[in-house]
Amino acid sequence: MQAALTALLTALADGEGGPLGHEALKALAELVHGADDAPGDVGRVDPVGLAATTHTRGVQEPALRAELATWAKRVQHTLADDLETASAVAAAMDRQAPGTGAWYQGDHVDFGQGLFLGSVVGAQVVYNNLGPVPPAMAQLPPTQPGFTGRQDDLRKLLAALAPTSGRAPGRSAVTAVTGLAGAGKTALAVEAAHAADGEGWFLGGTLFVDLHGYDAVPVTAERALHSLLRALGIPSEHIPSGEEERAAHYRTRLAERTGRVLILVDNASSPAQVRPLIPGDVRHRVLVTSRTRLPASLGAFSLSLGQLAPDASVELLDEALRTAVPDDARISDDPSAARELASLCGHLPLALQIAAALLAYDPGMPVVEFVAALKKQYSVRVTLLDDGERSICAAFALSYDRLPEDQARLLRLLALAPGSEISAHTICALVGEDTPPTGTLAGLERAYLVDRGGSRTEWRLHDLVREYALSVTVADPVLRAEAEAARSRLLRFYRRWANAADDLLRDLPVDPSTAVFESREAALDWLDRERVGLVAAVQWGAADLQHATSAVDLALCLGEYLCWRGFSDDAILVGRTARDLAGRAGDAIGEAMASNNLGRALQLAGRLEEAFAAFSRAAEIHRQIDDSRSVAEQLNNMAVLLTQMGRYEEAIEALNEARAAYTDADDPDGEGRAWNNLGLALLETGRPREAADALTLALNAFQRAGDRVREMGAWNNLRLAMEGLGGPTVE
Repeated sequence: MQAALTALLTALADGEGGPLGHEALKALAELVHGADDAPGDVGRVDPVGLAATTHTRGVQEPALRAELATWAKRVQHTLADDLETASAVAAAMDRQAPGTGAWYQGDHVDFGQGLFLGSVVGAQVVYNNLGPVPPAMAQLPPTQPGFTGRQDDLRKLLAALAPTSGRAPGRSAVTAVTGLAGAGKTALAVEAAHAADGEGWFLGGTLFVDLHGYDAVPVTAERALHSLLRALGIPSEHIPSGEEERAAHYRTRLAERTGRVLILVDNASSPAQVRPLIPGDVRHRVLVTSRTRLPASLGAFSLSLGQLAPDASVELLDEALRTAVPDDARISDDPSAARELASLCGHLPLALQIAAALLAYDPGMPVVEFVAALKKQYSVRVTLLDDGERSICAAFALSYDRLPEDQARLLRLLALAPGSEISAHTICALVGEDTPPTGTLAGLERAYLVDRGGSRTEWRLHDLVREYALSVTVADPVLRAEAEAARSRLLRFYRRWANAADDLLRDLPVDPSTAVFESREAALDWLDRERVGLVAAVQWGAADLQHATSAVDLALCLGEYLCWRGFSDDAILVGRTARDLAGRAGDAIGEAMASNNLGRALQLAGRLEEAFAAFSRAAEIHRQIDDSRSVAEQLNNMAVLLTQMGRYEEAIEALNEARAAYTDADDPDGEGRAWNNLGLALLETGRPREAADALTLALNAFQRAGDRVREMGAWNNLRLAMEGLGGPTVE
């Protein structure tokens, strides 16, 4: 009895009984060991040890023996419902302990090695030999209604499947359609298979097998071969056990067929599932779909699917909605909202199909209203794209759950990256390593969870994949702590590099031994490439105050660059965020500096009144902390604005105050700027003599400061003043 029980439990542990077999194994472990002491993971159950404990306790404890009998009945009914699974379990038992899983085709059953956990009832099972099983050689699933947007890909697939497509002699004709979950791989493959069959290219028949490669218990090649052999007309009792033996029979049967056969293999997750299904006869074709890039060793022509083009996405929405409700023209009636909806769906076919189904369920909802609902809950839209039968979250979960832990962690951390393009340096900061995890990145790329970015050192995530990964993080306190630590690391990295770049832009001295960038051009290039991420990272401080100090420091490093490049919108956002964060934290100097940067950004955008208010706030703070030089800077800034607004007398007053403050602070360069701006304001009011005097003093100040660039500007302005006086011009 113990040998049979061991063989049964081993077969269930090996997956021969499928998911229900795993449930039965876990139930027995909880029954024998207790729910608290039983392993939580089926993979940790020791079938040999469990069988021994079950046998011993079953003999010694009558109450447990009754419960074991109930468990055995449940397993019996489970296997009776699925002859194929029962055969697989029996074959596995027989390999483990010969005789335990065997049955005879005669008129008796051998109970010599039987496993009895309850009373035994004998029943004759009669097999009537009625001849060979008829082949099932037209197995293709139906095509998807409203299929559209993949015409170019369809042509490429048909070219690969055509009898005239070039193939090296002796090589298997394998074609693989790979891509992200929800990209429409199966729909395209089925469409191509039907089109090829309609052309008469596969007169030998079409076979279909779903390997469920991303389910908890994928279909093994051995079990897939059993289904294919049955389809080829071989009775179950004549199908051998073991992958190699079944593969040999499968290849032989295909070689005997006079017509070409197409085998559509859906949802493969590994080459081990596919390789035994490749025919030996190169006339036949295997068409595989997978979320994973399959290795070159399979000799497959590979077609990688990405997201649809915007126009194709809108067309799919329209087709899918009209398929459900033929006279529903909401998509074509509002093309602008339809394009926005397609964008919110990430141009992913599965998401688009679900969106169309949700619209069909609510015929009174305008597309623009549906778009507004998705935008209102933008960060959780991945959970909203669920029509009760299909779900984006469920599709991504199947891929995520199969990832090794290092890949799962990296995906979660990459989802935190604030920019669309994630550089190698950013990845290093997120993971806390000096070098990027190239092997782990390659694994995620093979699984279509990340893609190459604009260069070989940059990566990107599909928007919906990013949102799914973030949803996983948010749901787990441990993962939330992991994310906050990664954000802190990234902010420290951004702050250090942005500060180094800012020093170069301002022509400040740099220590070569600690320099981050080789040149000013290199610093600008990095800032340009990371700008979107840097601006977004500043907003982390507004979302979580633990990052506020780092966010303010980063914002102050970006002010010069953003204004110099003319990115006024980004500069305003960053400046306002930093000002508010510093104010809340009681950081007076940070608030004043951020207000100054905000004023410059608003001035650049032509919003002069708002800029004046920002400079005024900066001046007020500097007065409170008795920083006369900084007060002078703000007065100078305010005077320039007043001049731009035509308020010349106020500008002259502010400049006189600024000039005096610069003189008190012994800042000749600042004093020169104040005199220069004062001269220009006096010129605007028709006072060229006073302007010439002010500009002469500006020249003297710039000469004392050694500022030759501003000195040249002052000479030019003095020439204008002399022309206004009608006297000799300055050469």
